Amino acid sequence: MRPNILSRFRVLIMIFLLMGASQVSAQISMKAPEPAGGSTAWTAICAGNIIAGEPFNSFDVTISWAGAPNAGNEFILELSDANGSFASAVELARVDNQNTNSSKEFDVNFTIPTDTRGAGYKLRARSTNPVDDEESASAYHMFFMDITTNLNISVLGDGNPPGSICSAGPVTLQVDNIASPETYQYVWYRSGTLLSGETGHTISVATTGMYQALIDYGDCTFSGNTDSNMVDATIGAAAAGISISPPTKTALCAGDTETLAINTTDASWNYQWFKDGSVIPGATATSYTIDANAPGFEGDYQIEIAATGICTERSAAVTMTNADNFTVTRDNPANVVVLPSQPETLSVSTNAVSPTYQWYRNNTAIGGATNPTLDIAQDGTYYAEVTQAGGTCPGTIKNSENTVAVTPASFEIIIDYDSAYTFCVSTSIVLEVATINAVASDGRKSDVTAQLESTFTYQWKRNGTNIMGETNQNISLTSPTENGDYTVDATLSTYNEASNMLPVQLLTNETVAINSTSTVYCNSTDTITLSTITDLTGESFSWERDGTSINLTDASLAVTAAGTYRLVLDKNGCQLISNEITIAPLDPDLVTLDVDGDVVFPEGSSKTVTASGGTAYQWFDADNNLLGSSSTMTFTEEGTFLLIATIDNCEISRQITVVYLDLFNVPNVITPNGDGANDQWVIPNSYSNKQEVTIIIYNDKGVELVNEAGYQNNWPQSSMSFPKQNMVFYYVIKNTSEILKQGTITVIR
Repeated sequence: MRPNILSRFRVLIMIFLLMGASQVSAQISMKAPEPAGGSTAWTAICAGNIIAGEPFNSFDVTISWAGAPNAGNEFILELSDANGSFASAVELARVDNQNTNSSKEFDVNFTIPTDTRGAGYKLRARSTNPVDDEESASAYHMFFMDITTNLNISVLGDGNPPGSICSAGPVTLQVDNIASPETYQYVWYRSGTLLSGETGHTISVATTGMYQALIDYGDCTFSGNTDSNMVDATIGAAAAGISISPPTKTALCAGDTETLAINTTDASWNYQWFKDGSVIPGATATSYTIDANAPGFEGDYQIEIAATGICTERSAAVTMTNADNFTVTRDNPANVVVLPSQPETLSVSTNAVSPTYQWYRNNTAIGGATNPTLDIAQDGTYYAEVTQAGGTCPGTIKNSENTVAVTPASFEIIIDYDSAYTFCVSTSIVLEVATINAVASDGRKSDVTAQLESTFTYQWKRNGTNIMGETNQNISLTSPTENGDYTVDATLSTYNEASNMLPVQLLTNETVAINSTSTVYCNSTDTITLSTITDLTGESFSWERDGTSINLTDASLAVTAAGTYRLVLDKNGCQLISNEITIAPLDPDLVTLDVDGDVVFPEGSSKTVTASGGTAYQWFDADNNLLGSSSTMTFTEEGTFLLIATIDNCEISRQITVVYLDLFNVPNVITPNGDGANDQWVIPNSYSNKQEVTIIIYNDKGVELVNEAGYQNNWPQSSMSFPKQNMVFYYVIKNTSEILKQGTITVIR
């Protein structure tokens, strides 16, 4: 069984926390890798371009620790060289955002380099703050398998995969279907036994057996799908050099037979004849007789010998052909129509030598009909008999295919659209005579379109009335004014036939467009107007919202509700539909500011705030004085301000509070005694009320008590009890990418 190449393994890095004012110490140890969730030691990585039909070079490591690492710590996973040395270690993964992970465990994904190939690789896990590392105790097989397809082995200089080899002396086999095969090492097998020391891309075969090769990928060898073809080599037996004795002739006539025989025989041999590479059942003698009367006798014939101690050998092929193999071709359609006073001509052609002809009607020879052509004036089934008078096989006879001639009682004329047509969607269409059937008196139909479509005369009609000048096999319609039901009358000699009827309902190629005064619906008192430049006077039309008609009379539409609107005109029985306009309710969240919460900056400096999502902006102070009309505003003083942003004809208001930055430090002592002073842990406004800042608080046992963004300066709650007079807690202040502050909080009751 091949090893599982999709194994996921776990590396445990244990960090033991020693509490201090602001520093953390750690000791790292690493267990031997093992499958995640399992107990069996992991032994190899088998990666490659294609594994089991899919690209694969992806592995997971689970890293765990205890306590909390120092700020800025990074976890690093490294790979040694093929001898286990980390002197030039290759970094596989580096993680810097897991130091405050409450689960104290995470998965990291890595790939091995494409030049990884060996059995002595090791892994090493490191942390940077504190600095510690440990490498794996065992070495592992790691291979990037850049070749993951079957090898082809052949005789050196040949390139064709042999099923078997028979040779008096040694032969050399080679791997021949990959680029630079000499740059790989291989494992070779003879009859399932590993050939020790054979690692090259060629091998000298001097012993009889079944040979196969694979690329040597260590423990991953059988995961690489590089198994080669099997070569059955017989060494030490020379070929007999058999052949088929030259036959009297290889081109046979009807009634001929020819016997093929092997040129040499041996009582110990077994024989088998082949035709076109396939076994001829029962043909196991030294000769084989071919009968030219047997259908399909033509082909390539060979004989094969086999016996103990000799090589199985097959002779060169002798090709037998049919000398009677001339052709007779019917040159007219299979079905023809014979009309009164309009005879039809039938004809055949042939490559026979010195041919003679005899025509038949209803299986009876026609007197005097001995030419390659025949004029007929009555119905029936006709064919020509062709006799070859010269060549190798004179007297051979072949018949042409039948021609069915009918004298119709009537014709069926079928018209159709010449391309895809959709009612009230197509703006033009061509109608054509698609099929003409000759109908016999017993109702049988024969397709005679090719013979007669250009012989009939035509008259197209719309709604039963002749269309002047439309007398061709087709008619082109390009305007809704031509809508109607179409037929065609077809005339030939005494026949006057009417076709089936096709309805045509074309849509005008006009367009209608609507526009609106806005696409944003502000509130229930807001009105948006839809209109069109198309003159609707005298038109039948409908304004629609979400596919439902809401107005049939007004040239413009006052919109008082959100929805998708369009204008539909009735044009010659078809709907002419305008573009659609979607009126959406106002979304206040479309207008955003590049600050979260209050605007905070040190007194004496300034802060610029940028708004986006609107089409116009106005900034006002608390006294309603206009301060600016651009998308940005620079604040220099504390206060309350108002932004009014416009989207189309809608207004969105944002109140902005500007405060000076708190200059006090993060407190490390609080006294929650209910006196209203220092009862809660209040941190500077550069950290509090910020959604991008997360506050984490642990108790003295490392249990997480608080983990929240946008901290409201409200810990501890009044209901929280403290069993000791003085207790120490630990905090971490971080954003999405780094730790901003960490330390202790002493609670004094």
